[in-house]
Amino acid sequence: MADFLTTLKSQALLADGAMGSYLFNLTGRLSESNHVYEAFNVENPDLIQSIHQEYLAAGASCLKTNTFGANREQLRPFGMENRVVELNCAGVKVARAAIAKHQAQRGDEEPFFVLASVGPTSVPLTTAAAVAECYREQVEALAAAGADALLLETFGSQVQLELLVKLIKSLPGMPPIIAEMMVLPGDGLKPLEPDPVEFVNRMALLGVSLAGVNCCAPWDASAFVAAAKDAPVVKSGALSLVVMPNAGGFQRIGNRLMTSVNPELAGKLARNFSDLGVRLLGGCCEMHPPHIQEMHNYLQSRRVGERVTAGAAKFSTPPPVGDAEKRKNGRFSQKLKDGKFVVSIESLPPRGTDERVISGKVELLGKMAASGLIDAVDFTDGSRGIPLITPGDFIAVLRSRLGWTAATGDAVELIPHFTARDVNMMGIQSRLVGYHHNRIHNVLFVTGDPPKMSPTYPRSAAVFDLDSVGMIRLTQTCLNAGVDFGGVPLGKQERPQTHFTIGAGVEPEAQDAAREFRRLQEKIDAGADYIMTQPVFHEAPVAALEKFRGKIPFLIGVMVLAHLEHAQRMAQVPGVVIPSALIQRIAAKTTVADQAKVGRDIAAEQIQALVRGGWAGVYLMSTAVGEGTLDVLRAGLGK
Repeated sequence: MADFLTTLKSQALLADGAMGSYLFNLTGRLSESNHVYEAFNVENPDLIQSIHQEYLAAGASCLKTNTFGANREQLRPFGMENRVVELNCAGVKVARAAIAKHQAQRGDEEPFFVLASVGPTSVPLTTAAAVAECYREQVEALAAAGADALLLETFGSQVQLELLVKLIKSLPGMPPIIAEMMVLPGDGLKPLEPDPVEFVNRMALLGVSLAGVNCCAPWDASAFVAAAKDAPVVKSGALSLVVMPNAGGFQRIGNRLMTSVNPELAGKLARNFSDLGVRLLGGCCEMHPPHIQEMHNYLQSRRVGERVTAGAAKFSTPPPVGDAEKRKNGRFSQKLKDGKFVVSIESLPPRGTDERVISGKVELLGKMAASGLIDAVDFTDGSRGIPLITPGDFIAVLRSRLGWTAATGDAVELIPHFTARDVNMMGIQSRLVGYHHNRIHNVLFVTGDPPKMSPTYPRSAAVFDLDSVGMIRLTQTCLNAGVDFGGVPLGKQERPQTHFTIGAGVEPEAQDAAREFRRLQEKIDAGADYIMTQPVFHEAPVAALEKFRGKIPFLIGVMVLAHLEHAQRMAQVPGVVIPSALIQRIAAKTTVADQAKVGRDIAAEQIQALVRGGWAGVYLMSTAVGEGTLDVLRAGLGK
């Protein structure tokens, strides 16, 4: 059986979400006399096992036992204080049974772990004797039942938590300890309580393996991680961080009071926490299977390439095609290789069958191509994980309706984005060879957002056999060299190579900048020809790219803000920073039309700055402003 701490060192692990609030959703009753949640381990084990299995199906690899309040003090009001051993042993047993059933049904060979939940008392205990009286029986039962770790969670009293840790460390045969506090938020005037660095230092001194926070709002958990991640005990690996936030309270969003912590945001939180070095993640109150599923999807997008090598194949291949061949791929590739300023416009393919939508997009792109102001149109691939028409298919529609044939050529270069999310390694190669035969010779590789479906849509799995680095490397070193991913020649002709121009992306304001720039270098080393950035709105992220500037051409992302609400919404997107001065500049106008004019002016000013700065080009995101895009380009390019 895999060791919990050993596994944790090699990969971040995902725990499940809430047990108590989910039981309340399912039963309609709080834990009370004749309906004690912890007693369900014996009296209704099928219900507990079904919840465990829901979380496993959602992607959790660590189950928290239904033993949060199964200590002598908390069971006493219900007359169950003599059932401590029975209920705790049953809690571990039910979790193990759920894992066994899941593995039998799914054939999942990934390691799974049982985290024995130990919660606080209603009134904090302040003496070692009181803590031993309350908890010794519980922790010994959980250890004897075979829990992989003891999860001390939701403690509001650090005194009580430390006394419990000392008790556990004094007992023989105890598993590793995970210690979680309920952090009290700061308000800008006072700091978080407990102080994150002091807390992790103290837990490391006591011999705790993982320490962090749970049952607090995600933004407070984020503040804790931001403060604790650089503590020496964390940086050295002496102690790992754990975060299990709840769904947070209500916030005013627009003119509504609502919580912003939907499943998708939970997924983004998991990705951000993982990027910052958190090793164990999960959810607390109101974080249920859909939240865990999204967290799993986002973590999978960070683990891509681990199952399938992203390195060049271990065989000898001819040298791949070079710039001379790639510059023939179209207007964009030629100008790029000649060092001229290039412009690519982002377009989202349609989602459904509405002919008006498709015709409108084709007409708009035809006008843009005819303007002579753009060199390429790049088509997103399932942007935000939504099922849109695939870029290759929409390119075929566009060419057919605009009369662009092999004989006439395309007025602009057509660049499909290609995500790793949707197809396995064999499918990636098949699609690329298909692109080659269909005159699509420029591809931008991205790892991709996890699937984001409506509640009525069947669940769609994220594949992620490869990440963007792996796809870049295999396309350049294999297909562009004339062999498939297994080393077999692509044909019997003299030169069976493809000749793809290869693009990639970068998020210059990513929360984990070190990781993002490390991956940028990997993309360059793998064979990318150009980089498109996420939208930037000020000089700092552009300046951060200077050290890579001589290595590869950059198309800097410029987004045309359509109105104030659009600007405010984009400012909430992770990895996008819009200075308050820009938002205030748009907000100074009272009508949407005037706000749109300011948005276009800002974008034109950005393009002018990029031209003056000698950058390779601009990647213009402007789907909301239609033909106004041409006004932006005329002003920005001075044409």
